[in-house]
Amino acid sequence: MARRGGGLIGQRAQPVKRTPVPEPTSELAALGPLQKIERRVIACQLCPRLRQYCAEVAREKRRAFRDQTYWGRPIPAFGDPRARLLLVGLAPAAHGGNRTGRAFTGDSSGDWVAEALHRFGFANQARSVGRGDGLALTDCLISAAARCAPPGNKPTRQELDNCRPYLIAELEQMPQVLVVVALGGIAHEAWLRASGFWDRLPPRQRPVFRHGAESGLPGGPILLSSYHPSRQNTNTGRLTRPMWHAIFRRAKELLAGAGT
Repeated sequence: MARRGGGLIGQRAQPVKRTPVPEPTSELAALGPLQKIERRVIACQLCPRLRQYCAEVAREKRRAFRDQTYWGRPIPAFGDPRARLLLVGLAPAAHGGNRTGRAFTGDSSGDWVAEALHRFGFANQARSVGRGDGLALTDCLISAAARCAPPGNKPTRQELDNCRPYLIAELEQMPQVLVVVALGGIAHEAWLRASGFWDRLPPRQRPVFRHGAESGLPGGPILLSSYHPSRQNTNTGRLTRPMWHAIFRRAKELLAGAGT
């Protein structure tokens, strides 16, 4: 069983290659570590294709949201900075997070995430419609492999590499994380790379993505893998509510077993 405080710092056998990240300005000096990362994420301009796409979506809008002001910028992590549960998604949706400015907010995937987090005691409400809706997470933080909405929900390898330092930085500030839920294969690999386990483990020993797979990692948290709650999975029955709830029920059990 993973121990509380058994985090990732000092556990990597090989250094993680970092893409240069914009340096914080003097105005960030009074902010906490995760808040500084948040500001750097929001100001990021590393991926021209993604920044252009997000700006275009924010300008053209969807008819149903034509009276709203889109966020149109990279999306920072959201939740409890002391969380022991880390949820890693793929990327913001063009008319979800890119519109609302918060991960898993304002779309069907967000509905699935908020409902499950509330059901298992990680959220104070079962709705996630926009910043300012009152949603608060307890013992859970939501992050992502990519912080900008990509065309076709498909970031390139270089774009994922550009974004990885933000996830690395968040992990370094959260050594208390005991359970990671990766939503989809890209998020699964992104977390393994950011945590250093991708380089630390021989290829045959790396956890393979499969819905419901549970992997205990040496010196690190337990990795739970789940299909992403996209319409492509939920509308086709590839991911059902019982399957989805089982992931969060197991995460709750693991945290309860770990104690405080």
